Formats: sequence, structure tokens, C-alpha cells
Amino acid sequence: MTAKARETSTPFSYTETAEQTRLNDTREAGIPWKKWGPYLSERQWGTVREDYSEDGNAWNYFTHDQSRSRAYLWGEDGLAGVSDDKQYLCFALALWNGRDSILKERLFGLTNSEGNHGEDVKEYYFYVDSTPTHSYMKYLYKYPHAEFPYYQLVEENRQRSRDELEYELIDTGVFDQDRYFDVFVEYAKAAPEDLLVKITVHNRGPEAAPIHVLPTVWFRNTWMWQSNPGRPLLRQIGNANILAQHEKLGERVLACDGNAELLFTENDSNTQKLWGQPNEQPYVKDAFHECVVHGNTAAVNPAREGTKACAHYSAEVPAGGNVTIRLRLGDKLPNDAFKDFDDIFAARVVDADEFYDRITPANLSEDEKRVHRQALAGMLWSKQYYYFDLDRWLIEHRAHPLIGGSVRKTRNAEWFHMLNSDIISMPDKWEYPWYAAWDLAFHTIAVSLVDFDFAKEQLLLMLRTMYAHPNGQIPAYEWNFSDVNPPVHAWATLFLYNIEKELGRADVKFLERSFQGLMLNFNWWVNRKDPEGRNVFAGGFLGLDNIGVFDRSAPLPTGGTLDQADGTAWMAFYCQNMLEIALVLCDYDSVYEDVAFRFLEQFVWITYAMDRIGEHHDEMWDTQDGFFYDLLRLPDGRCERLRVRSMVGLLPLCAATVLEANGVLMRHPKLQELIEVFKARHPEPLKHIAPADGDFLGVADRRLLSVCNKEKIERILPYLLDENEFLSDYGIRSLSRFHLENPFSFWLSGLEYKVQYLPAESNNGMFGGNSNWRGPIWMPVNVLILRSLMNLYLFFGDDFKVECPTGSGNQMNLFEVAKEISRRLSNIFLRDENGKRPVYGGAKKFQDDPYWKDYILYYEYFHGDNGAGLGASHQTGWTGLIARLLDIFARIDPKVALHFDKSETLARITREQIAGGTLAPEHMDTSVSTEVTERAESEKVG
Repeated sequence: MTAKARETSTPFSYTETAEQTRLNDTREAGIPWKKWGPYLSERQWGTVREDYSEDGNAWNYFTHDQSRSRAYLWGEDGLAGVSDDKQYLCFALALWNGRDSILKERLFGLTNSEGNHGEDVKEYYFYVDSTPTHSYMKYLYKYPHAEFPYYQLVEENRQRSRDELEYELIDTGVFDQDRYFDVFVEYAKAAPEDLLVKITVHNRGPEAAPIHVLPTVWFRNTWMWQSNPGRPLLRQIGNANILAQHEKLGERVLACDGNAELLFTENDSNTQKLWGQPNEQPYVKDAFHECVVHGNTAAVNPAREGTKACAHYSAEVPAGGNVTIRLRLGDKLPNDAFKDFDDIFAARVVDADEFYDRITPANLSEDEKRVHRQALAGMLWSKQYYYFDLDRWLIEHRAHPLIGGSVRKTRNAEWFHMLNSDIISMPDKWEYPWYAAWDLAFHTIAVSLVDFDFAKEQLLLMLRTMYAHPNGQIPAYEWNFSDVNPPVHAWATLFLYNIEKELGRADVKFLERSFQGLMLNFNWWVNRKDPEGRNVFAGGFLGLDNIGVFDRSAPLPTGGTLDQADGTAWMAFYCQNMLEIALVLCDYDSVYEDVAFRFLEQFVWITYAMDRIGEHHDEMWDTQDGFFYDLLRLPDGRCERLRVRSMVGLLPLCAATVLEANGVLMRHPKLQELIEVFKARHPEPLKHIAPADGDFLGVADRRLLSVCNKEKIERILPYLLDENEFLSDYGIRSLSRFHLENPFSFWLSGLEYKVQYLPAESNNGMFGGNSNWRGPIWMPVNVLILRSLMNLYLFFGDDFKVECPTGSGNQMNLFEVAKEISRRLSNIFLRDENGKRPVYGGAKKFQDDPYWKDYILYYEYFHGDNGAGLGASHQTGWTGLIARLLDIFARIDPKVALHFDKSETLARITREQIAGGTLAPEHMDTSVSTEVTERAESEKVG
């Protein structure tokens, strides 16, 4: 499809990129450009969905070793795989180097009990590129010539303690002397239902090496649940084509170029191998493994039909050489499927380059552009079809609370209403191949750089009836949907709305739909997490794992309760976001004035609860230290602050929102009247609303709502910006480095509960043992801190300056501070003056080798002192936020930010994108459930 010019509602006109045209045609004409994409999981085994054990031990019930022989019930996994958006038909890569004990059909990793720091994938693969419609995608897998060291990886990691480093694949020596293959898998779409596949195998070693490549196509097993199973069918047609026939999907053909042997079997479990029970028919899931690895040709169907098929290519790849395999999957393929193959691929590569050239700030360096593009590619590759029918699953487990009673305690029994069947952005498709609601909110901030529609759909998804609990709770993650995640959905919703509004397409319908669900969720928070009505919130996961003295998801060993500074700050932040949304909706319906006032009132009481006037021992603000702490309430009525300097005490700083002088407050007399009545009735708590020094107006007559007044900000910032405390060369640490030599101890019944700074992996088993908030750097909370600093800058302006770093004598305004922290976060991924990327630490292969050093992994979190990547190695999810930071700080002019209102600041950023053609300002549906007022119409941009 060629690029074309569009008329827009903005003062700009531009030539639309081909990829933007595809995005617009998907939305406006329903053309299914996104129907096929990288929607396969990278690990379906070991998930809750596939767990039918009596004890709920998902990892041990369905293992990696079983996965090649055992059919899944709820999804499929594969190597560099794609599927349709309901995962009826799947396509992925299988490999064999002639030495491995098993066919390489999926990524290998350690289970939670096997790894000395919890579960961990033990493979090297990279998401190199992707457009938002997946019209072009590129993936790299590094496959050793030598036998893959499965046993060695398990045994060595099992023997190591939590104080030792993980034993990685590269440590085994299998990549020594470059004896490995670089396997590139690329996809290009000629049309929405016409997918071209190119597999290029490079031999990086010093001598020729054999490789078996098995591009595999199969149907997800949906017939196990059918009383009269009508199977779909794959069968050979012609010399090298596979016809796929499916009742719902229709017909597709996989054309295989070159000299390939077609193999067929069924996607059914090998019950004889797994459980010693005779197979119902002779051809089963692991047939290709048996045929290729063990030479058992009787394992495959000689009739050349089944529900799983592959094209078996065998080649000897010369030293330094490569081989290429071409395939094409579509509904209507031309007679000569490969005549225009190379031309189409070349065109899609040009489209991808054009798209990223347009959306990427021109003033980024080449290395920054590389980090930016690969981060977004990782976000797009991390989509997955997620299917989970809790009603069915609980019945199968004999644990449905409403049908037949519960014979045993089973996780998620209270979520029987759930039916999930959607494409969802995953944190990590191997380590976390299930959605996490609070991660997902951060994902949308990055994804919106390339696909606003998908970002908004993801936010709305968690608020839908089939996801959110009837009581208003948003599901957390599949191991425990009832766990408590920080409420960041409203913030992400507001962020997307504001950016789109300044593009001339205010999607008020999206905002109002979100707000209805968020209202239910807010009420759940208030009623569930503040049962005593004190406006203080306690208990639960809250996304910070084991940062505190105690496991905050378990009953306290002391008895009593824990008032959490971060939990209470999250709610203050939530109130601010809901207030801002309600103020927007006030311009469309005056009924929202009462709602807006409710959130303003809630915010005041929450702020007051964190630090009441006078000298008290039962609030979270410590006047002596100038920091917020969790508060332990003991059964005898005593209170004790747990003086741990952690992210818990920094999060109150994040609850800072700026309201413009000429905003909606000035346009709604009823709302102003309610505020005046509250001020007259409750003068004391209002003293705590920033700036709380009698001067309520900032730069450009702005107003500030903040948990922290100016005095508190001035006391917290020196901790935040002290390199011996929170400020690292690579961002903000989750625990102060002060606690390295000064650990916090709490003694109870002869036991010591200790919090010590740990810059890398955790040394205990809480939350799986691979998650650690006791020192490392985490991207999402860093981003919220940056948001707060930029908001505070809009209020205080250039005159408010602090030392950065603390003690350096270097004075910065808060925008400059934010930019400095963002620079340090970016430095995790960028080459330093020695050409090294801190994210790769001391791994020489990743730092120096030309075939490794420019492929970047986006880890779950990062070493607090040296920036090395830790935890899940492909959590591009929230770590993909680095793309948004690079974008914002490359575009924004702080002087514009200071002297224009917030919307105008956003407009200046996004208008630059429009002028460059980044985003099409197509008309969005601005209808709401009530009549749109004339005022709202007159205020539309453009």
C-alpha cells in the first residue's frame, strides 16, 4: 500500500507513512492488519492455566521436559512464533543441530525451585524490530553448535546459594570460539492475510556445521473440550504446500520454498510416554522429535495429514556463511508464491524504517535511536493471545464455589466470572507469560508512541466485565488475581487522553468509559484497603515485593497492622488522577462536579492522615528525619515507625498534580462553592495541602495538589539526590545505599527482621526469590518520580533549585533534575566512553563482539551500583518506558513547559510529531453518554 496524504483537523498537513496508513485503515475500515502477529507465548508449560495438580504446584505439574509430548489446554508456545488473534493456527520455528538430545521447539529455562534466584530463561534471543501492525518483524535466536547444556544449567544453578551469581548459558562455554548459529526470523505482510517468512541461518563458527530447520504449523488443540470433536485439518497439496482447514478460521496455505520434506502428526499428548496409557491414535505431538532426533520415521503420518505439520530442511552451513529459507502463509496465495517475495520484503523493511524515522526525535544519537527502536520492538513482540475461562477451569478443578461446592482450596476461586480471550501486552512472554495489571498500565505509556489504539484497548480491557471483579477489583496476575497492585490505571488513562487531545482528537468516550470502571475500582480500594475509615491504606503486595521489614502479603508476626506510606501515597495519587479526569468530564456534563469534589475531599483527608498537625507518633511523616516511613501499629495500641529509607518514603513525592489557572475549576461555580464550604469547615487539614505556606499560586497562577508541601519536598530531595543514598549513576535506587553499612533491624521474640541494601538479586526466597526491591533500580517508579519532578517544576519554576547531586554545589531546577535522572536511566543501555553498555555488566561477549553488542535486552530491573540487568531478561514491558523518556527529553523545551499551561506544553511536543508525520490526527469518537456542551465543542484543538 502506498503512502498517501490525508486532510486533518489540525493546522498541519503531511504525507502519511505506509505503516500509519495501515494503522488508520485498521481503525477506520476494519481492515485486519493486526490479525496475525507474535501472539504465541514463549512458555505455556508451568503456568497456572495448565496446572491441574492437587497442591497447586504449577511448575512441577507441567514441566519443560513434558512440553514436547503433552498437548496444552489453554494456549500454545513456540520459538519466534506467530498466530492469528484467536490462536487457532500457530506458526513457529524448530531447530536441531545434530547433537541436542531434544528438538529445539521452545525456549528453555529454570523453574522457580531450580534457580538460585528463582525462575529464569536460559537462552539468548532478541526482539530486533517490529511495526505496530506487524507488517514487518525481525527476531534473533542464538543457537550453539554443541549440545545444549540442559542438565549442566539445572545442576549448577541448583547447587549455588542465593549469595552467588546465577549460572548463565554463556558461562557453560557453548559460545566459545563463536561456535553457534545466528538464526534470524523475519516476517513481512503482503496483505493482512498474506504473511511472508524468511529464516536466515548464519554460521559464526570457524568450520562448517549442520543445521536442521523445521518451520512448523499447527492448530491449537480445541477439540479436547468438544463432546463431538470436529478436528481441523492440515494436509499436503502439491509438492511443497500445506493446506490448513479450520471451521472458524477458514482455509490457509503454507507454501514452502526449496527442497523440504513435509512431516505430519497430531497435536495430541503422547499418553504412552507421559503416563503409560495407550495412545488413542499413533501420531502424537512429539512425532517430529522422534523422527528427526531419533530417526523414527514411523512416528509421522505417512498419509501426510494431521493437526501439526512442518517443512523439514537440512543444510550444512559453511564457516562464516549462511542459508536462507522462504515460506509464505496466506488465504489466497499467487501461483508463484515466491516470485515477488524479495520485493515485498524489501518494501516492508523500507516501510518500517520510514515509520521509525518519522516517530523518532531527530536529535537522538544513533545509539539512542537503536535503544529507542529496539525497546519499542520488544513491546510489540511481547503481545500474546491470553485465554483463560475461570468458570470452566474451576469446574474442572472441582472448586467452583457456586457449582457443586468446593472440595479443596484452589487459587482464584473467587474469580469464576472471568473469561479472558484477548491479545494482551505481557511483561515477559517466558518468565511472566500472563498479564499483570499494574505492569500493563506502564506498558501503554511506551506502546502509545507507536499505537494509540492498542494502548487504549489494553487499559479498557482490565476494566471490562469479563476481567474486573464485580466488587471493582482489577485482576492482579494469574498466580493470584486477588493480590493488590498499585492503582496506576487512572494515571495511564489520563496520560493517553491528554496526549491524544493535543493531537486534535480528544477521545472523551474512552475517558468516560475508563472513568466508570475506575470509579468502581476506587471504591473497592477505599472499602477493602481502608477498613477502619482512617484514610490510611495497608497490606498487600503493592508491587514492591520484599522492600519492607515484613512480608506485606502475610499476617504480621507482631500482630496488629502496618500503615503503608506507599499504599497511602498511591491512593493520594489515585485521587489526583480521578479528580483530573472528573474535571475534564465536567465540561461535558455538570453531574461530574459533585464527583470531582468527592475526589478532592478524599485527597485532603488522605494527605492529612499521613501527617497531622502537631507532635504525634502515629503518622508516617517523621519530622526529625524529614522522611516518610511505614507505621507498625501493635495490638496494645503502641505505634512504631519502621525507619527504613526506601522507595516507600519517596512515593509520597509522586502524588503531585498541577492545575492550570484558567482550568475547569474557574468554569464551574458549583464546584467552587463546594470547595469554599469545605475550606470553611475544615481549615486544619487544608494546611497540609501544598504549598501550605499561605501562597497557593505558582508560576502562571497554577495550583498544586501534593502530599508534600514545600518544606517536605526540600527535606526529601536531598535524600533522593544523594549518591550515597538513592541516586545512582543509573537512576534512583529502591533502597538507600545508607543501609549497606547501616542495615535496619527489628527484633521480635529473639528473631531479627533485617533490611539491608542489596544492589543486585535478592538473598531470600520471598516472591519467588528473583525479585528484589532492596536496592536495585526499577524503571516504573523512576518514571513516576520524573513525572512528579516535572509537575513540581511547572509550579515552582526556575527559582526553586536544589543541589544535584547532593553536596556537589551544583544547583539545578527541578526540570534539570528530572532530565539528569532520565539521562542516568538511559545510560543503562547506551555505550559509555569505553564503548560498553552497563546493562551487560562484565559479560565480554555482549560488550565487545560485533554480533552481540548492538542487540539490547531490557531487563526487569538493574543493579543499583553498576546498572547491570537483573531478573527477567526480556521484561521490555515496563522497561520499554525508556523509549518514552528518550522521546520526551529529546523534544521538550523547559521554557515552553514553564510559561505555557500543561496542555500547551503537550501540544508543542505532539505538534512537532504531527509536523513530522509521527501520528495521524484522525477524528476520534468524542461522544459521551450525555449531551456534549457547546463549550466543550468550542475548546477542541484545531
